Amino acid sequence: MRSRRALLRLATGLATLVAAPRHLLAGPALGEPEPHAFEQLVERARALARAPFVPPERPAPDLVQAIDYERHGQIRFRPERALWAEGPGRHPVGFFPLGRFFPVPVAIHRVEDGRARRVLYDPEDYESPADHPWRAIGPAGGHAGFRVHEPRSRPDWPRQDWLAFLGASYFRAIGELGQYGLSARAVAVDTAEPVGEEFPAFTSFWLHPALRVEEPLVIEALLDGPSLAGAFRFLAWRGAGVEMEVEAFLFFRRTVARLGIAPLTSMFWYGEYGESRWLDWRPEVHDSDGLAIWTGAGERIWRPLNNPETVVVSSFLDRDPRGFGLLQRDRNVEHYLDGVRFERRPSAWVEPLEPWGPGSVQLVEIPTDHEIHDNIVAMWVPAEPPPAGGEGRWRYRLFWLADDPYAPRGLATVAATRVGRGHEPGAPRALDIFRIVVEFEGRALDALPEGTLPEPVVSASRGRLLRTVAEPVPGTRRLRILFDLHAPGGEPVELRAWLRLAERALSETWLWQLRPGAAG
Repeated sequence: MRSRRALLRLATGLATLVAAPRHLLAGPALGEPEPHAFEQLVERARALARAPFVPPERPAPDLVQAIDYERHGQIRFRPERALWAEGPGRHPVGFFPLGRFFPVPVAIHRVEDGRARRVLYDPEDYESPADHPWRAIGPAGGHAGFRVHEPRSRPDWPRQDWLAFLGASYFRAIGELGQYGLSARAVAVDTAEPVGEEFPAFTSFWLHPALRVEEPLVIEALLDGPSLAGAFRFLAWRGAGVEMEVEAFLFFRRTVARLGIAPLTSMFWYGEYGESRWLDWRPEVHDSDGLAIWTGAGERIWRPLNNPETVVVSSFLDRDPRGFGLLQRDRNVEHYLDGVRFERRPSAWVEPLEPWGPGSVQLVEIPTDHEIHDNIVAMWVPAEPPPAGGEGRWRYRLFWLADDPYAPRGLATVAATRVGRGHEPGAPRALDIFRIVVEFEGRALDALPEGTLPEPVVSASRGRLLRTVAEPVPGTRRLRILFDLHAPGGEPVELRAWLRLAERALSETWLWQLRPGAAG
């Protein structure tokens, strides 16, 4: 994984822009029109994959390398040069400059009435300090990516944007709480594999305008990398949060050992558990706190995230999953106390639009010692990825909201995971006995008759359960499962717990990996 947390802040961290007078809204310079159709783009990607990969050119590498995070933030795009800045009800599109972390220019086209015109790069599209190294690049530079703004009719134009494509094949959208957070990617190639991860990149974009706010913005993109090429079509709606429909065609130069479809990338440093919580003054630091899965068989799963000591890959075997996502469930501001507003970070949910067959939702957790690093990946990995020379097509919806758009009805959900040292009554606390507490909340518990306690169902892949109880959490409407686990040695323990009433599941299934050597 790349260290991307500080880099992605550039997508929204540029200095506030001031809108120009209406008579100056000229938009960017455009090239000559050419016919364009998505079907032609798919064929172009197919042909690209049949030829050897050619790395993209990087203009003025020494100068671009000098544009670090701080200097990148000093370059300001002029809002009067945005695409569709003049159209009432449309979503204007602004652009990002090159920099150390985004050194490769991308080709961006405007499409209207079936004809595409390239957005020509002009240094006058931006402004910067007179002594800035970016100025020396001159016309040889280019746009590194783009972002979609709210319409000019809103008072937050041009400060607020809601969708950004910047860096390799990364993109992200704002949630309904007004924040950016985790990112998505077009595809993940060999994440956590010994051969090293590969980062295919979008090289060209074609943007179709949304003529009214309620219509989708259509984005088409060409992807290329050493192992594969691809053609993507995104339909993006701005509503309470952002909803997208994604269609991906992938063509393979070689067989990929671990192919990640619809990958989500986030940051988890520490939560209410784990030793890392002693490294910083804030109670919790994370963009997402758990992986949610809705299996093809209908089971609802919640897996709290870890910051492990070594790279850990967890696979959840399934067939035709109904969805999965990285969520930020904890919205209590007192659990973060940080001006970057972790409590407002969006949750992202992937919903397949067609059967995906056998495979697994895989969770990759990578050690981190700081919030600037994205260290979490969740993705669908097909059981049989296409071979070299093969191809595949995937369609899915992608939601950027405050919560799971299909939150489990009639089931209590996990609200917190807590870990400490356990002990036999009257005995000192032992280093190899762990007390684990899983708190549940929701209408399913609120509706229980007074005095009714569901049955806790707990299992462990190794070790011995010493006690297991279900009890109310004092001062709240929550119930918790509390159990002690005797787990000598350092091998991880896979844990599973849920609440049952008679023969009916009363809660989603909590899964977690306890690492005895790292438990708090």
